[in-house]
Amino acid sequence: MTLREFWIALQFLTRLPTPRVAESRPDDLARASVWFPAAGLVIGACLALIARLFHEADPWIVALAVLVAWIWITGALHLDGLGDVADAFGAAHGKPERFIAVLGDPHAGSFAVVAISLQIAAKLVLTAELATGPTAWVLLLIPAWARLGTLVCTKTLLSLKPGLGASVSNSVGWNVIIAWGGVLVIAALAGAVPTLLAIVLLPAVAFYWQWRLGGITGDCHGASIEVTETLLLAACVLG
Repeated sequence: MTLREFWIALQFLTRLPTPRVAESRPDDLARASVWFPAAGLVIGACLALIARLFHEADPWIVALAVLVAWIWITGALHLDGLGDVADAFGAAHGKPERFIAVLGDPHAGSFAVVAISLQIAAKLVLTAELATGPTAWVLLLIPAWARLGTLVCTKTLLSLKPGLGASVSNSVGWNVIIAWGGVLVIAALAGAVPTLLAIVLLPAVAFYWQWRLGGITGDCHGASIEVTETLLLAACVLG
């Protein structure tokens, strides 16, 4: 776990400015995946800061500012995955091979539009509800939990398409996943107890992909991050 790998992880998962990383190697991103939860903490820190800066404004203004920042910082990368998965499920009719084929279509269909719209609306409403309470710590941890879920899925599931998934599985050990989980549990106990739902949610997401597809793809990772973040927001609102 080197600082160079951290910058690579941050470059992959965000649009935040980072130092230039020279001498790119084929396995760079796989090795950098151990820093995915840390990149989530950086994203969360930015969101928490924005919520703090706008904390005296109307809750809807706070929520809108946080949501716009959330989408910009991540480059809508995971929303794109959510939309692709929604289209694939809509056209697959229960056939995994058809699901994979539709994922390769670069066009957004009606299922993608509806899924992305609902996701944005859900995050906006839930963040507005949180804006009247201690949002900072919650917003700090939620993106980190969601990206830890990526490591859990890559470690437990077969990659259905060639690419990052298989190499990440070989680069990240359970010791890293457990260590990050321990860090986030301790942080959650300090002020965001409802986010501990992630302890159940992350393996449940992996189980769902195994049951539904028998494995996972990059777009499924993006969809999982978005859904995990929304469910953890809901847990914090209801908790």
